[in-house]
Amino acid sequence: MAGIKERYGALRQVLDARSRRLVVAAESLAWGRGGLSAVSRATGVSRRVIRQGQAELKQPVVRPVGRIRRSGGGRKRSVEKEPRLAEDLERLVEPLTRGDPESPLRWTCKSVRRLAEELQPLGHRVSYPVVAERLQELGYSLQAHRKSKEGEAHPDRHAQCAYLQQKVKR
Repeated sequence: MAGIKERYGALRQVLDARSRRLVVAAESLAWGRGGLSAVSRATGVSRRVIRQGQAELKQPVVRPVGRIRRSGGGRKRSVEKEPRLAEDLERLVEPLTRGDPESPLRWTCKSVRRLAEELQPLGHRVSYPVVAERLQELGYSLQAHRKSKEGEAHPDRHAQCAYLQQKVKR
């Protein structure tokens, strides 16, 4: 069992996931009866993964060149999982949007972290990098523009903007 552990330890860092699966599967088949359990204990690889590797060894290789995994794997994009995300994000950002509405450049003064927090109660489980990505796709710049000579902001500036936005909507 020490030999398996040694060989696997030496190869582990240079192999991809599929190759590691095949190596432990080959070791377990070479061991014979009880090989699955012995290899699992020696390498720390689950029995399920070793069985999967054994099945792959029996099948002909049918993967596209340059790929390790089958296509279509991995997480689904947030757009696919949550189709209302863009709509809800636009609704949160719209009252505080800066820039000319006719211009392709728009920006918001809310941070992506704050927007991610505000999307949570609406039922969206998104992180701030996803919010940043979606904002870019919606045409928003993530950098707010500032005047070079600007005084202190009024303490009720946010309330004033929200009030004006409501008046404009009516």
